[in-house]
Amino acid sequence: MQAGKKNTERKPTGTDWKRVKREAAQDAPVPFDKRSEPYNPNDSSAVAAYWNSAAIRRGRGRPAVAVKRPTLNMRVDAEVLDAFKATGPGWQTRINALLRDAVKHGVVKA
Repeated sequence: MQAGKKNTERKPTGTDWKRVKREAAQDAPVPFDKRSEPYNPNDSSAVAAYWNSAAIRRGRGRPAVAVKRPTLNMRVDAEVLDAFKATGPGWQTRINALLRDAVKHGVVKA
């Protein structure tokens, strides 16, 4: 491929798009089995009820915590930050543990 030119060649996806378009045009019902599927995809009220109940059960994002920790924006020396980041994932949690320990032992008065 030459620089600056887009690759317009498409790779096959394995989907029979002609069949998909033909079936969509026919507006044929989607086959479904009551014994193994949670709702009838042909019944719009059943679809809405299923997804509404799913959103209530799970919710979006992280699960709620009992005590929400406030967000902190602070400046530290670059070498301090680099040292914590070098310890790998969880470095923010380790900083919090060190600060909590300092408060617990009276290094910092709460």
